[in-house]
Amino acid sequence: MSAKNGSIKLVAGNSNPALAQAIAQGLDMPLTKAVVRRFADMEIFVEVQENIRGSDAFIIQSTSFPANDNLMELLIITDALRRSSARRITAVIPYFGYARQDRRSGSRTPISAKLVANLITHAGVDRVMTLDLHAGQIQGFFDIPTDNLFAAPLMVRDIRERFDLGKVMVVSPDVGGVARARGLAKRINTPLAIVDKRRERPGESEVMNVIGDVSGYSCILVDDIVDSGGTLVNAADALIAKGAKDVYAYITHGVLSGGAAARISGSKLKELVITDSILPTEAVTKAPNIRTLPIASLISDAIARTAAEESVSSLFD
Repeated sequence: MSAKNGSIKLVAGNSNPALAQAIAQGLDMPLTKAVVRRFADMEIFVEVQENIRGSDAFIIQSTSFPANDNLMELLIITDALRRSSARRITAVIPYFGYARQDRRSGSRTPISAKLVANLITHAGVDRVMTLDLHAGQIQGFFDIPTDNLFAAPLMVRDIRERFDLGKVMVVSPDVGGVARARGLAKRINTPLAIVDKRRERPGESEVMNVIGDVSGYSCILVDDIVDSGGTLVNAADALIAKGAKDVYAYITHGVLSGGAAARISGSKLKELVITDSILPTEAVTKAPNIRTLPIASLISDAIARTAAEESVSSLFD
């Protein structure tokens, strides 16, 4: 396919090659030939091996673990494309790292999400496309057009296929995620509950109370990021204690650092569903109760619409 004002070029970094290939297949076009490798001292080297002059270039690169390496790859690929006279450069960042540092958490602390937005913009990116930002206002950190896609339609389709909606309750694992959970509950026309928690220190949480009657329901926890898994495990324990029939979780970004996969496997969660915005580790792939939901079709549709100068928001109407 071709863009409205030039050919499309898809350039993939090393963060998630499987997703990049699936996106290319969805667009029925190959990935652009490029070398993204390391020198002996781990400096990053990029060489685009095709003519991209005047093209509409899309870089597919999540800034997941190792976050700093993948971010530098994105910046250097951008510089290579800009110096090769690409007409427009869009950074497709399925998982936007540093998004949790979207405000000052205390005195003398950074707003790292804004810093990363500045780096991406000044490197030469013309447009950003990402998925389920941790906080929607991060779009305002960029001084360039930013499309924040949503995994909710894919989750809704999956939930409709697998559950009796008359026996389902959507649950927010914390007060901060109520808007996200309410939106999903509205889409599938189910009741909503909230888990009230108190976080004693970063990476740990203590569940305090469940707001809503979950007795007899299949509860679906909804959130944008699962990292250590502690919040989900504690929430599942609290819901089962309050009479929930079983507990599932639909989370967009499966960071799942450290021993999170083992923690989820040994928990009362019947199933954790994550998207492939982050390349799953071997531990995640082998976990019996973790399932991956593909997002390539959503991103390829958004890329096609962007290239054709069509509405992206209409994907979610």
